Amino acid sequence: MKGILISFEGIDGSGKSTQSRKLYHWLKRKRYDVIHLREPGGSNLGESVKKTLLYSNHEIVPLSELFLFLAARSQLVKETILPSLKKGKVLIIDRFSDSTLAYQGYGRGIPKSLITRLNRVITKGISPDLTILLDERPEFALKRTKSRRDRFEKESLPFHQRVRKGYLKIALSNKKRIKTISVRADEDDTFQEIKKVVIPYLQKYTKT
Repeated sequence: MKGILISFEGIDGSGKSTQSRKLYHWLKRKRYDVIHLREPGGSNLGESVKKTLLYSNHEIVPLSELFLFLAARSQLVKETILPSLKKGKVLIIDRFSDSTLAYQGYGRGIPKSLITRLNRVITKGISPDLTILLDERPEFALKRTKSRRDRFEKESLPFHQRVRKGYLKIALSNKKRIKTISVRADEDDTFQEIKKVVIPYLQKYTKT
C-alpha cells in the first residue's frame, strides 16, 4: 500500500497549522501511521532556511525568496517525504508546492510557469493526493497574526488579497485534488468540515 500526502493551504491566519495538527492527532488516535510536517522546515537545512525566510531583518528579493523555499522543499522531499511515502505512511504537511505558486507567483509576481516547472523538478513529480484549502478573507485572517508577525504576516493587505485570489484560481484548476473549506468562527466547526472531506478519502485509500 503506497502512502498518501495530504497538504493544507491557505493565507496567513487561516488556521491551517492548527487544523493540520488537529487532523494529525485525530488520525493518530485512529491508529494511522501518520507524520506531520511543516514548510519551510522539517530538516536541518529547512529549519535554517525558515529562520532566514520568516525572521531575517535583511531584504530578501522575490527570486531569492523563491529559491530558498525550493531549497528547503528539495531537502524535505529527499529526506522525509519520499521515504515515508514508500513505507505507506500518511503524511500531513502544512504548506507544499501550491503555496509557492500562490505566494511567490500571484503574491510576488514571479512568472507562474517558471514556478510550476521548478516545483515539478524539486518535488520529483510528487503532488499532494488531497489538498485542504482553508479560505477566509484576509481582513479577518490577519487579525489572528498580530502576536506573531513574521515577514509574511507583516505584508500589506493587498499582498494577502492577491495570494488568496491565487489560491482560489489554483483550486478551480485542480477541483479533484483541492477541496476548499470556508473557515468557521469556531475552529472545531472547521475541523468537522475537514473530516467530511478526509474520511471518505481515507476509506478509499485503505481499500487500495
